[in-house]
Amino acid sequence: MTQRARSGLLLALSASAVAVTLSAAPAQAADSSPPTLRWRPCAQEGGPERQECAELSVPLDYRDPDGPRTRLGVSRVLSDRPEARRGTLIVIPGGPGGSGTQRLAQKGKALQKELEGVYDLVALDPRGIGGSERTGCGLSDEDRDLVNLRPWPGPGGDVSDSVRRARRIADACARNGGPLLRSMSTANEVRDIESFRQALGEEKLSAHGTSYGTYVAAQYAQKYPDRTDRWVLDSNDDPDPRRVARGWSANMAPALEQRFPDFARWAADPAREQDGPEGKGGLRLAREPGDVRPMVLALAERLDHHPKPTTTPGKALTGNRLRQALQMALYSDRAFTDVAQLIKDARDPRATPALPSALAGSVPEHEAAVTVATVCNDVRWPRSIPATARAVAADRARYPLTGGMPVGVFPCAFWKWTPAEEPTRITSDGPSNILMVQNLRDPATPYFGALKMREALGQRARLVSVDAGGHGVYLSGGNACGDRKVTDFLRTGKRPGKDVVCAG
Repeated sequence: MTQRARSGLLLALSASAVAVTLSAAPAQAADSSPPTLRWRPCAQEGGPERQECAELSVPLDYRDPDGPRTRLGVSRVLSDRPEARRGTLIVIPGGPGGSGTQRLAQKGKALQKELEGVYDLVALDPRGIGGSERTGCGLSDEDRDLVNLRPWPGPGGDVSDSVRRARRIADACARNGGPLLRSMSTANEVRDIESFRQALGEEKLSAHGTSYGTYVAAQYAQKYPDRTDRWVLDSNDDPDPRRVARGWSANMAPALEQRFPDFARWAADPAREQDGPEGKGGLRLAREPGDVRPMVLALAERLDHHPKPTTTPGKALTGNRLRQALQMALYSDRAFTDVAQLIKDARDPRATPALPSALAGSVPEHEAAVTVATVCNDVRWPRSIPATARAVAADRARYPLTGGMPVGVFPCAFWKWTPAEEPTRITSDGPSNILMVQNLRDPATPYFGALKMREALGQRARLVSVDAGGHGVYLSGGNACGDRKVTDFLRTGKRPGKDVVCAG
């Protein structure tokens, strides 16, 4: 599962590292001087050769700066052209649950090449992720299975299993998470970025935030407007402070329906006859694009009642696993081949399907904990199960590809803690130094949600809309026009005079 597939609300659950449970760091005396960062080499395979890492100590609770502290993993790649350097750009990952250090390793080379040394590149691992101090909820492997951690309803829309699991997860997090888990929120990530800026000794930061990272970046720009330089928000969603992550999840259902026709056209193209493993007969799924959707829906319903064994022992291909695989594949055209093969094998009585890696295992403990804690700590969620069940039924009928999951029963319905503070409303107050970039058919952070962010920011922002599908634009989707608009802004400070559209 790629970093791209991690991005967005509970879009951000993946399989990578081993969970480690730690308590909050011991109390340290607050110091008015910025902390010293002791950098060490931490280059990763395929990443920038000179990537470095350090640890940053921050208050566990900023309302108690003299109290317990926690440590954050931070990373940097210094400009390879010091004479061209003009500042520092922070890479803000998606999630909640994305690692900034990992994101910098993945995107650092491309950013170095594109920006030609104009910036030092830096990143921060949010609380509980990557090189930061970790905690967990003590969840079972079964509860951390992606199709269980997300509230996929049972056959016919039954939410009873989701209710039991959500309650069990919330109880486990309350019992095992401790102060660090309770401290995880967008507001504290924003404060942690400001502490990082101070430790770096920078007057201002530039930024490239992606997916959930756009919300973090927008919140930072709202709270610390005089500390922002050139601010890029890539793949945005509605910042409505009444809903936040709950709204992002609900938006996934219509977003996926808008994106699916791209896959249907691809899957019905005669060129697919030549795709796929040799001797397998190609990957063309239907003669006409309009036939692909009903075929996928019928297959998922059949698998609801008759799961098919896969190459992963104990992990059958259920209807929900097929729906989840499709949802992830629509993040990028490059993933179409794999999901088409999965669909073809699911329909072939002689074939044994192979699950995507994200569905073959369980989400690491710490990633699951960070994602659940952040979305539940940020804002209050509805607690009426009958009302949620009605919403699931309506959503299934209107958007059958996602089966009601986006409005399902999350652990937040049983969360034991109330948010420490209300989300900050994004407004037009502040400098006009924000550039938004957005695909028109994004299956995770939809265009109609991005327009809400654009409206909230007013004249602070310009929007570059790209006529393409998929999640993530800059140096990700291959659109030269969109890439050029962002690069020009980051290198020269020049934004388009008005919102613009880039052809696909």
